[in-house]
Amino acid sequence: MGAIGEPKQVKLFCGIISSNEEIKWKSFEKLEDKLGKIDLISDMMPFDFSKYYNPEMGDNLKRFWISFEKLVSAADLAEIKVFTNSIENSFAIDNKRKINIDPGYITPANVILATTKDYSHRIYLKKGIYGEVTTIYQKNSYIKLPWSYPDYLSPIAIEFLLKARAALMNKLRRN
Repeated sequence: MGAIGEPKQVKLFCGIISSNEEIKWKSFEKLEDKLGKIDLISDMMPFDFSKYYNPEMGDNLKRFWISFEKLVSAADLAEIKVFTNSIENSFAIDNKRKINIDPGYITPANVILATTKDYSHRIYLKKGIYGEVTTIYQKNSYIKLPWSYPDYLSPIAIEFLLKARAALMNKLRRN
């Protein structure tokens, strides 16, 4: 029998989709107030992988990722998702979001996303939130799983995830 121990802390990040620059910067302020300083921001890219968000959020959507300097406990992911949903709702107009903020975390081995949607490959966390292994780190990069979102495998996403993972590994080595 293995000994029960505390897991290592993880690197918190958010995947963001929006077309509104002002809301993007205001959401950064709210995120930093609660989650600490943003340390990485990916390049932006058109979100043209799906039209899922267009009826609600409009056209010309942009996708990018941010991460936070402070490491967190993986156990906090559900509360963080509830918080990011409240930010989305604070900018909604006529019950239509203008920004989508999906938190997740990076471990040395994988990328986990929080979602409100249950599915066969997701596990329930708490507070109506599920967790999903979105991609795994293997052979110095991230690899596709049957359910991986294509934007998470784009060159911009991979570059961001590798930088965030390197920052995580450096912090874990120092602790």
